[in-house]
Amino acid sequence: MIITRAWAMPNHNTFSIKPIEILIDKYINENKWLDPFSRNSPFKNKTITNDLNTEFEADYHLEALDFLKQFDDNSIDGVLFDPPYSPRQISECYKNVGRKVHMEDTQSSFYTERKKEVARIVKSKGIVISFGWNSGGIGKTLGFELQEILLVAHGGAHNDTICTVEIKK
Repeated sequence: MIITRAWAMPNHNTFSIKPIEILIDKYINENKWLDPFSRNSPFKNKTITNDLNTEFEADYHLEALDFLKQFDDNSIDGVLFDPPYSPRQISECYKNVGRKVHMEDTQSSFYTERKKEVARIVKSKGIVISFGWNSGGIGKTLGFELQEILLVAHGGAHNDTICTVEIKK
């Protein structure tokens, strides 16, 4: 396993942070990749994109779970998994698009349901690159093996961004 640490200024557009952009470029290819929380992704031309917010350019504007459920089992080569990192961020995202926030939206099941869908649709030997404030990724229990971790420290009172690269066994 490779563990790397980098420093970078924080940015709401995760994939615009240079060390993260370099990490994604290392793995993403011309195969079928998804980005269920695309926001302002610089990888729009290399992924099928989705963002709940219609103000962002994306192929789809669905709730991420509904977006992921459209794809067949074992049909996707890779996923960029960059959901809101906390219940507060989930709440803010939903409120920004005029959606009512329900208790189940801010519980751990929010992440679990989406991770299960990612595990279902990714092919054997497919790759998932996850982003957040922890290194949980999709996880061993869903059939993934950790390959690489990138810790991006933002300094000051900012939380680090932890990026995990996993391969489906």
